[in-house]
Amino acid sequence: MALPAGTHNSTFCVSESDYSWHFLPSQSLEYAEKPQSVTCRRCSIFPEWQPLKKPAVLKALAPGEPGGRRCRVGQGRGAPRDGSRMGGRPSSPLDKQQQQHLRGQVDTLLRNFLPCYRGQLGASVLRQISSELEPREPAGCQLMRSKKLPRVREHRGPLTQFGGHPPRWQPIFCVLRGDGRLEWFSHREEYENGGHPLGSMALTGYTVLTSQREYLHLLDTLCPVSSGEHTQEESDPLLEMPVNFPLFLKHPFRRHFCFSAATGEAQQAWRLALQGGIRLRGTVLQRSQAPAARAFLDAVRLYRRHQGHFGDDDVTLGSDAEVLTGVLMRELLPALRAQTLPGLRGARRNRAWAWTELLDAVHAAVLAQASAGLRAFQPEKDELLAVLEKTLRPDVDQILRQQERLAGRLRVEVQRPLESCLRGKVDTQLSLVTQKLLSSMEAVLSAVQTLLAQGMDRLSSHLRGNSSGTQLRKEVYSFGEMPWDPELMQTCYREAERSQGSLGQLVVPFGFFGTQSLVFGAQDLAQQLMANAVTTFLQLADQCLTTALDCTQAAQQLEKVQGRVLKKFQSDSSLARSKFIRAWLLCIFLPFVLHQLEGSCKVELLEFEGDVLAVGSPALTIEDIYKDIVQGVLLQRIDRELKKALGASDVSCTLDGCSEAPRDRTGVDEEAEAQRGTCPGQPGSGTEVRSLCPLPPPRTFRS
Repeated sequence: MALPAGTHNSTFCVSESDYSWHFLPSQSLEYAEKPQSVTCRRCSIFPEWQPLKKPAVLKALAPGEPGGRRCRVGQGRGAPRDGSRMGGRPSSPLDKQQQQHLRGQVDTLLRNFLPCYRGQLGASVLRQISSELEPREPAGCQLMRSKKLPRVREHRGPLTQFGGHPPRWQPIFCVLRGDGRLEWFSHREEYENGGHPLGSMALTGYTVLTSQREYLHLLDTLCPVSSGEHTQEESDPLLEMPVNFPLFLKHPFRRHFCFSAATGEAQQAWRLALQGGIRLRGTVLQRSQAPAARAFLDAVRLYRRHQGHFGDDDVTLGSDAEVLTGVLMRELLPALRAQTLPGLRGARRNRAWAWTELLDAVHAAVLAQASAGLRAFQPEKDELLAVLEKTLRPDVDQILRQQERLAGRLRVEVQRPLESCLRGKVDTQLSLVTQKLLSSMEAVLSAVQTLLAQGMDRLSSHLRGNSSGTQLRKEVYSFGEMPWDPELMQTCYREAERSQGSLGQLVVPFGFFGTQSLVFGAQDLAQQLMANAVTTFLQLADQCLTTALDCTQAAQQLEKVQGRVLKKFQSDSSLARSKFIRAWLLCIFLPFVLHQLEGSCKVELLEFEGDVLAVGSPALTIEDIYKDIVQGVLLQRIDRELKKALGASDVSCTLDGCSEAPRDRTGVDEEAEAQRGTCPGQPGSGTEVRSLCPLPPPRTFRS
């Protein structure tokens, strides 16, 4: 019996016109809204709020002058920020003096950070060259690598938004773009006709809440009532009009957004879509393997160690400009809170909203200046990378020998305090943290395997059931899109989130607060493994299915392919699990050990610094050599613990270059956009669906 009509003559792909490619300009990283009124946003929404006297830290971050009600915003709720695309001159609640002060803060940050960045560029290029000279295939990787760049599926639909004057819920039409940018329009027709959005925002750093009570509690904690303080009673529209299906977007340094869906199903769909956009934008640097991206992340950690911050946290989520903005905002926040919050007047939640508006203005100003500074550094960075490549490659063997000689001498000096620190403060907890990470990753990968098997089973059953060509094409397309379907992948992503709280409690004593980055990394890994498995299945199916087979025979062939793919997946997931756990154990414990040894090894480092400088290589620094020594000894303990938990065969693989931060093997293309302070353009499905389909168009199944 022949295949169903249309089956073997189909290409099973869609055109690129079915999807949009969205590239996010650097200025649209900031919140923007279309002008709608000329009423001052703060003075109208928060009538009780009074500006305070100029604090020392930012020279009057409040919107008015001492004792007055004058506001410098100039526009109302819809005043465009730097990200506005309405063409008017951007406005800000900060006056020129305040903005100049912030520019000085960013300039100081860049002056201190860029030397770290230059040094790490040399070290990163050296690692890249040395790895190329010793090529080794990924140990045991059997699945084909999906070439599809990470993206989120575009999601759109009606919502209501809380805002305006007086505050009320207003209907809007929202669109989540493939690059993780959210836009909203007055109605669907405005979007369909290509009109400008009322507002847009990048989702980097946001968190989605779906509980109204939880969000109101969060507002209460932002501006706690001090002892003896009497606050006026307020009529709270959020409480007077309970929302059945809310979506609250909160950020530590930016304004909050309040949306509501019409049904529980719509709320769930939007929650999953928004969380996907947040993760996509957050891990843009972590996914890149380019030397400049690696160097930037290492430079951020080095800079923060110089500032006395040794533990890893979630500050490295986002583009380079967003990361530096987060670093500076964390430095400014204590003084801002101490000098600004006591001066806010009015009901507590009104003050909380005013506080988030103020933080948003500071964040926007810092982000704009950080983006400009990094863009100005771009030509120098490109030239430096070219020079490093040209000078290091011919002498790489000699440089590596010199590095090893220096490391050997320094290792003798630091070995004793290092071993003492590891025995006394790390070994006791290493096993517990390893087991927690292992159980979490096993649950994640088991969920991925189950979902993959179900998808392959569906294809076989449709083929065996003589489905129509149209239906079969639909099923093949849905199977190819599984890694990017947030509802399907949620079962896997949820497993990564389950242990976040308990794991956080285990690692807090070591100064690690990056559990959100860890969860994002596990979810990215699950998505990549699923994409690889889907690609492999469709390619192998293309090779074995011919027009000579009837539907039953074709289904039998697919079942054989399914068995092969599952074996390949089990092998690759085992190796990926070991790499992931190894990398994150390093992230958790390495900064802690470096901090513990700071005092005892300081003299030795100073003595060796002259020897390193005498080598004269920009790729060698005493800090990097010292860190590599500590990292190597710590990895021996991590590998020993993994061997006990997994068995020797599962830890034979090693991380590329034993990098400090966990990384996957995503393409280098994203780094250019990330280094310009933007999220990469996310492609539509068309280019990759062709490789995910059993047949490259326009051919049929090969005979």
